[in-house]
Amino acid sequence: MSGEGSAEPPSEERSGADAALELERARACLRANPGTDLSDLQRGFRDQIDGFLVEHGPVSLTRRCLPGHLTASCLLWSHDGARVLLHHHRKLGLWLQFGGHCDGEGDTREVALRETVEESGIAPSALTETPVDFDIHTIPARPGEPEHVHLDVRYLAVAPQGAREALSEESLALAWLTPTEALERGLDESLRRMILLGPPR
Repeated sequence: MSGEGSAEPPSEERSGADAALELERARACLRANPGTDLSDLQRGFRDQIDGFLVEHGPVSLTRRCLPGHLTASCLLWSHDGARVLLHHHRKLGLWLQFGGHCDGEGDTREVALRETVEESGIAPSALTETPVDFDIHTIPARPGEPEHVHLDVRYLAVAPQGAREALSEESLALAWLTPTEALERGLDESLRRMILLGPPR
């Protein structure tokens, strides 16, 4: 599950041509993974996300698309691949990987990287070139915001040796956990799926 991102989104206003270009970048990110290492479930989510983008157009990259919008996230592994860093999301009350809204940007890899740095305080030493997982999940309604879906494009990253995390306003807590410890926290099924992929190779 991807997080809700910053309280004040960056400007999503783009010209028609620029917005169309960002949409094509987003669709290219989806297609960057040939799918040979994806499960039927993951390929199904990828195809559904692509179909949503085609149906709704460039607005689907922004929060103005009320039925749902594109997000990107990243699971950060320790340098030795022994632990993952999760954050306890302040608004959703869940332990999650780092991530957030694309807010008009089509390069989901760059969005995942930006959100990871902002929410963990760590600049990864490595980040997968293509998505490793895809997911669609429902975000509950809140005052002034209807229930909607996040169409999440997901990556894996590695923290440099000696990296020190820093708590952001998005989180109640950060925790380095072994896969076993993480899975014992009753995580969302899609995050469990990411953890079981293991560190990037």
